[in-house]
Parts: sequence; structure tokens; C-alpha cells
Amino acid sequence: MLARWLEAWQARREAAAVARRPIPDDLWKRTLVRYPFLQRRDAAAGERLRRLTSLFLDRKEFSAADGLQLTDAMAVAIAAQAVLPVLELGLARYDGFVGIVVHPDLVVARRSVVDEHGLVHEYDEELAGEAMAGGPVMLSWRDVRSAGRDAEIAYNVVIHEFAHVLDLANGESDGMPELPPDISATQWRATLDGEYESFAARVEAGARTWLDPYGAQGEDEFFAVASEAFFVDPWTLRGEHGALYALFARYYRQDPARERPQPRRR
Repeated sequence: MLARWLEAWQARREAAAVARRPIPDDLWKRTLVRYPFLQRRDAAAGERLRRLTSLFLDRKEFSAADGLQLTDAMAVAIAAQAVLPVLELGLARYDGFVGIVVHPDLVVARRSVVDEHGLVHEYDEELAGEAMAGGPVMLSWRDVRSAGRDAEIAYNVVIHEFAHVLDLANGESDGMPELPPDISATQWRATLDGEYESFAARVEAGARTWLDPYGAQGEDEFFAVASEAFFVDPWTLRGEHGALYALFARYYRQDPARERPQPRRR
């Protein structure tokens, strides 16, 4: 009885949130045209994506920086891409943060590292996005806006940073998100680490790779880079990294190579 009451209460709560954050039909259609990797063959999956986008907009706080004027279209574009990885996992995976800060372009961050001799070295790093434990998530609008076009090179800053959010669920950025019961940590590591080590060796040797070489920075970046590819160009990822694609299909509970219409290559 209590479980049914809680379920009904949650349904009413979510319905009210969707009513507060409705996405007009025209805006939703334009979003799908601009970011075609959001499209699904299954109409029910498409409606779930739209509903989760409204819920995301209701639960998160967007802010603009450096003079950027944030519009509804921009917020919907970011939200729709952010919820794509948790379409079958649920928005609770993002409960650990609230804020999203959008900059007009790349952000220059001051970094410092300590070498083996104890000396501190400082440098500037250009960032298209950044996710931190507890938030906020930072995004460059220039990179978000180009995501539809850059899907051809398997680049998507929103999915990349929200993959980091999933990775950080256990408090560490180590390439291992919270796993479902049917995937053991041993299974995950055997596949991800094996794929990563092979990929990193190719990058180190100067070989050309289809995946962004940035993924060779560590297992955490490899997970994020490969997650981008899984959602925006699943057909190539499946051909290049079949075992990794199969693992991600089990984890994300999605098979985008089958669920999405494959675009014609130019």
C-alpha cells in the first residue's frame, strides 16, 4: 500500500514539474533537427526524452557567464543532451549537483601540478567544459551549439561532462560509474581497461585514432570520450570498439546503433 502511494505521489510531483517546464512543440522539433543524434525510431523513447528534459529543467539551475544571454532554446538543447545518457537510468543519477554554468566560449583555467621533486608548475588550460563533484557543471556554448555538426567526429561536450558526473558518483574520477547488478566491477574493468590500454598505446605510438586522443589521458577521460561516441556515432564505435560498445549498451540500457536512424555520410 505504501509503495503504491509513493509511486502515485511521485507521478503527481513529476506531472506538476513537466507542467511548470513545458517544451513547446516547435522548440522541441527545432532541437531535434539541430541535434539529430537525439532522435529515436521509437516514439515512446522520444517522448520519454522530452519528458526527462522538462524534469531536468525543473530540477537544475542554469546561469550564464561572461555576458552570455541564456535563452530557452539554449537551455533545452543542453538539457536534452544531458538527459540522453540517463534516459533508461533515471534522473536520480544527477541528484548530486544542481548548477550549470554556461560560458559563451572556451574558459581559461589556471592549473598547478607538483612534480616528482616537489616543485610546483603553473599553467593555463582551455576548457570547453568541466564537471566537479557536487557541481557545478561548466559548458562552453560555442561547443554545445556545434554538437550537431561535430557528431561526425564523435564530439559532444555535454555528454562528455555528464559522463564525468556519472563517473563521479562514487567520489572518484576513475572511469567506473555506479554499475547495475548485472555488471560486476571485474567485468567493467576487464573491458574498459583493456580497451583503454590498447587505445593509449596507439596514441602514444603516434597512430591515428578515430576516438579523440584526449581519451588517452586516463580511464576517466576514456570513459567520457567513448560515451560521447556511443551516443553521437554509435555505428563507428561498434565497428572500432565492439566489446566497449556492448559493455556500454548494457550499462546505459540503450542500443543507439539500433534505436537511431543512421544518417547518410557526406
